[in-house]
Amino acid sequence: MEYRSLGASGLRVSTVSLGSWLTYGRTVDDDQTAACLTRAYEAGVNFFDTANVYAAGAAEIALGRWIKGVPRSDLVIGTKAFFPMGEGPNDCGLSRKHLVEQCHASLNRLGLDYVDLYQCHRYDESVPLDETLRALDDLISQGKVLYAGVSEWTAGQLSDAVAIQDRLGFRRLISNQPQYSLLARRIEDEVLPLSIREGIGQVVWSPLAGGVLTGKYLPGQAPPAGSRGADPDSNMFMQRTLRDDVLDAVIRLRDRIAEPLGVSVAELALAWALNTEGVTSVIVGASRPEQVNRNVAAARISLDAETIRRVEEIMAPFATVAQH
Repeated sequence: MEYRSLGASGLRVSTVSLGSWLTYGRTVDDDQTAACLTRAYEAGVNFFDTANVYAAGAAEIALGRWIKGVPRSDLVIGTKAFFPMGEGPNDCGLSRKHLVEQCHASLNRLGLDYVDLYQCHRYDESVPLDETLRALDDLISQGKVLYAGVSEWTAGQLSDAVAIQDRLGFRRLISNQPQYSLLARRIEDEVLPLSIREGIGQVVWSPLAGGVLTGKYLPGQAPPAGSRGADPDSNMFMQRTLRDDVLDAVIRLRDRIAEPLGVSVAELALAWALNTEGVTSVIVGASRPEQVNRNVAAARISLDAETIRRVEEIMAPFATVAQH
């Protein structure tokens, strides 16, 4: 496993990290959850990402059960807050009240004294930005959070945030968690250049476009039974990618580049994302340990400039198809 510094901080995270959206506490039982987390840990994964809203807190609980058996210093645990956790007027967003209360709630569910990375799950136009940033900084001062990050913030929002943090003497954001893959490259125009300049690392989600870049979905065929693409509760973000022209391109990627290199198309797609300047880690999901094995293998793959050019030539016509 390779480890990279997250943004301009001293925090080093594995280039492949394990997430829990749509899996742990929801569709994967406790034994399989523990097996996946243990396999990732054994393979060198140290960054485990979750959020308060995943399975209404059950994902954090599932992760917390497993954490008890692992040395805390070996782990980088990230969680998030923003989305509604109740029906009250203060049960969502990035107000000081919601962030502080949800940080405490997440710590209780995880069974931890602190989280390594606390992330604003989205931007909140209804709350003064300095209020949000002061709450994050206070949580850091209290030792409940070690570093702060965000998810899906624009370049302008990131720029405004670090300017306020510098002016008020707050600790800077060290990370952003955007969607990024061969089918979703929106961050390349503005977010990546700004983040590289300001020392904000990217921990990207859906690097396999919900599984489309694994090659498991074939043109002209229904999604395999039991797959995410066949589950209406999980595939809401995949509809625009489950198109024959996209799936044909993935097959070309597999046949022309991945297989001659002796790697899977998923490993190729993950390695491509990790080759992008400014990307620190790719968050993968897994419901079985063997999926963990396949995903962490991407950390060992190095792509030359010609291979990257050929990959992008095949996938460029669909580079924005998965974004949402």
